[in-house]
Amino acid sequence: MTTICVARKGGQVAIAADALVTFGDTRLAHGYEANDKLFRIGDSWIGMAGTTAHFPVLRRALGTLPADELKLHSRDEVFDTFLKLHPKLKEHFFLNTKEDDADPYESSQFTILIANARGIFGVYSYREVFEFDRFWAIGSGRAFALGAMQASFERVRSARELVETGVRAGCEFDKNSAGPVRTHTLKLKG
Repeated sequence: MTTICVARKGGQVAIAADALVTFGDTRLAHGYEANDKLFRIGDSWIGMAGTTAHFPVLRRALGTLPADELKLHSRDEVFDTFLKLHPKLKEHFFLNTKEDDADPYESSQFTILIANARGIFGVYSYREVFEFDRFWAIGSGRAFALGAMQASFERVRSARELVETGVRAGCEFDKNSAGPVRTHTLKLKG
């Protein structure tokens, strides 16, 4: 899977990811493919955990939304954007929304972190949106990353240093995460 981290600290927001892709028992490490798990849409950086099939679909789907439907600067804007995106994922990209018979809503089947000058956000499979005050992580290395970021939050100076600490912890202990670590930093507004 992956380790992806976001953080706010010292007037910055940052997002970082590892570079390993796995297919069952097969590892596709850096050097075999351009495994960039972060992509830019407008003024936001997006990272995603889940099946590798989601990466081209989400990049294309978000990139084709009209500007008035692609807003990622508040919790409500992120929710509205992904609510509008969901039917497009089903109709144009053949998303299978089925997870469990008892699910309350159709699933989008992915977990996303967003970093932009307005903050850091998480989107989960039922379009639950969270706005994080300090940091968060997703993917199979999430527990290691969260622990490392919590332990180092007070001593690091920047959001960049914090997310890189988190992803490096994921790479160290999670079998499905490996370097190099890729990081993007933005100046926080407001």
